[in-house]
Amino acid sequence: MNGHLITVDGTKREMSVDTVRHLLESGDRFWLDVDGLDEESSQQLLRDVFGFHPLAVEDAEHFGQRPKLDIYDDFALLVVFGATAGGQLVEVHCFYTERYLVTVHHDPCPHLSELAERWARRPMPHPDHVMLLYRVVDTLVDGYFPVLSRIDDDIDELEDEILRRPTDEQLGRLFDMKRSLIALRKVVTPQRDLFATLVSGSDALPGMTPDAERYFRDLYDHLIRISDLVDSYRDLMSGALDTHLSTVSNRLNVVMKQLAIIATVFLPMSFLTGFFGQNFGWMVNRLVGLPVFAAAGIGLQLVVAGLLLGLFRRRGWLGSTGTVPAVLPSDRPPVPASRRWHVVHPGDGRRPSPAPAPSGAGAPRDDAPAA
Repeated sequence: MNGHLITVDGTKREMSVDTVRHLLESGDRFWLDVDGLDEESSQQLLRDVFGFHPLAVEDAEHFGQRPKLDIYDDFALLVVFGATAGGQLVEVHCFYTERYLVTVHHDPCPHLSELAERWARRPMPHPDHVMLLYRVVDTLVDGYFPVLSRIDDDIDELEDEILRRPTDEQLGRLFDMKRSLIALRKVVTPQRDLFATLVSGSDALPGMTPDAERYFRDLYDHLIRISDLVDSYRDLMSGALDTHLSTVSNRLNVVMKQLAIIATVFLPMSFLTGFFGQNFGWMVNRLVGLPVFAAAGIGLQLVVAGLLLGLFRRRGWLGSTGTVPAVLPSDRPPVPASRRWHVVHPGDGRRPSPAPAPSGAGAPRDDAPAA
């Protein structure tokens, strides 16, 4: 077995079935963290040594459960999820009693390893096992915050890149991040609801005290914040995706506009070329010589192209920002602080005057709104 076996006094013990049997017989409190269990080992350790219920042992053999809390006769099974530094979700099954705590996970969890090292160095006395369970779940929950912080930075960076130049690679990154957020939401939301029922008193853990309940309520608050962040980042991802599609569409419109301008410029030239290229005797006999060629053959086409380009520029069709030139932030008139209220609440330009104070009234209160 891989993992940690730590007794209540902070002593690390050998990871073996015989050591676990001895601790159970002696009544010592301990924490057993198991990293990976096959079907044979789980049957031998969880069912035969600890005597857990077959349904709980089956859940530990076949991961992929949703966050839940199952109360059995002599123990409680708590399924929680955490996140590694790389953003991978880690499913942890916690078999909890007042005498010992067994945590089982199939994927490596560096956060629990760090907690085990801190727990071994912790000075005496050690708290109750319900607080050890809190430390385990709190360590797993706190692992979400660095992941969400990195996603936030990635979204900001991706939005800046999209505004500079949208590419297909950015679209792939958007969908990958969106799938990651959906995976986080699938485990964070039920885990939040689980601790909501736990702190409300619907489900009580063995050995729960009023002081420990305050700590679990703080866990519930963290999960609410994480759930809100996940929903906010999903909205940001949808906005970034819309921005990408809109930017690509705008660039396509600019290209189509430029092609339309080129076609429009050459349209009258093609008409003039075709008109003077007709084989009529009157035109062939009279439109001869270099001056006529320069004036009618070249000059007339240049004049028409110049007039069209002047018309396009006057209407703002030659810019790459659309039909109307963009206004830079420095070109916008500044709005003083005294008039910003009118920007948010448009009206007739006058704010209502305050009602006159009744006779005998004292000075206005400090918290009264300014006129």
